[in-house]
Amino acid sequence: MRRSNAICLLIVAMAVLAATVLLPAPATAQVSIGISVGFPPPELPVYEQPICPGEGYIWTPGYWAWDPDDEDYYWVPGTWILAPEVGFLWTPGYWGWGGSAFVFYEGYWGPVVGFYGGINYGYGYFGRGYEGGRWDGGRFYYNRTVNNINVTEIHNVYNTTVLNNNINSTRVSYNGPNGGVNVRPTPQEQAAARQRHISPVAPQIQHVQAARSNRELRASANHGKPPIAATQKPGAFSAGTVVPAKEGGRYNPPPNRAASNRAANNPNRPPNASRSENSTTRAESNATRRTYVHPNDLPKASRPDRSPNTGNPKTDQKYQREQEKMYQKQAQERQKLQQRQDQEHQRVAQQRADDTRRQQLEQRHQQQTQQMQQRHEQQQQRMEQRQQPRQQPPPPHPSEKRPPS
Repeated sequence: MRRSNAICLLIVAMAVLAATVLLPAPATAQVSIGISVGFPPPELPVYEQPICPGEGYIWTPGYWAWDPDDEDYYWVPGTWILAPEVGFLWTPGYWGWGGSAFVFYEGYWGPVVGFYGGINYGYGYFGRGYEGGRWDGGRFYYNRTVNNINVTEIHNVYNTTVLNNNINSTRVSYNGPNGGVNVRPTPQEQAAARQRHISPVAPQIQHVQAARSNRELRASANHGKPPIAATQKPGAFSAGTVVPAKEGGRYNPPPNRAASNRAANNPNRPPNASRSENSTTRAESNATRRTYVHPNDLPKASRPDRSPNTGNPKTDQKYQREQEKMYQKQAQERQKLQQRQDQEHQRVAQQRADDTRRQQLEQRHQQQTQQMQQRHEQQQQRMEQRQQPRQQPPPPHPSEKRPPS
């Protein structure tokens, strides 16, 4: 009997191992932001890079994003962004085939450039790594071969010719089969995705929101040739440094995306209901995206409206004491972080730092504040889960027989 059980366990283990081997490996550890589309984005447009506005700015290439409200792609112009930390580089986001739809993987800041789908975004992002510059001694040095740099203002430059043997030679904007860039991440790129990251910073988020609200950047309006292809600074869509696309990319949406077809697919929806629903969703989305720079900017910690009621007074009192202890500790952490950030502001003011350094300091403060806020929210969620009263089994009916003890 024991021998037969051991054989069964061995067979099960071998089956699990075989299934694991046969499963396709994930394309990347990069995080999907929960957007999937049934048809591919347009090709990447051709545009010139605006001149770098100052030292410390790193180029972030433009890309096609998706608006679920209007069911349309829109172009997020390429722009220069201040690096949030010394030594950090930008890994662009990209579209990839997820098996049944196209999925977007968000970009991130990190010490090493990771996998971005093998997409040739240009200006240093030729499918693998980054050839536009490097960090050295706390300063960023620009490769003039692939960047538009004013050398009279920025002196930390070098010249290295880049052989653009990129995988994507056609301006295709997505990774995957059926016409996409069919490449996989290297072990080094997979390792880069597991290192410490910083999500897109506040200027990048505001830049995306401004692009989303600009109707001219919709693919259905510009047919793959956006009038604002790149900007010198994030969100500066009306300045004289705006660069239009010189050449557009192919855009082949399915025919059922017409407004009449959408209405036919939703016969039970009242007139203008979708617009009101979309505006509400967009307002909620913008609210959730709100960022805070300093602890003093954070809203007060929300406490439960009702005291815990588990049916056990001693347990309820214990929960209340633990809850109050947690809130006091969080308030102390807020105060300490605010004091430390105030001291850093004073040092920067005494040193008469330039705008670039001040912006980098604000970005670092924002990152610290967001990490603390997320940590506190997780602590509160765990506390609330612990306070949930345990479900007791209902008492047996008088007619039911109790099991023997």
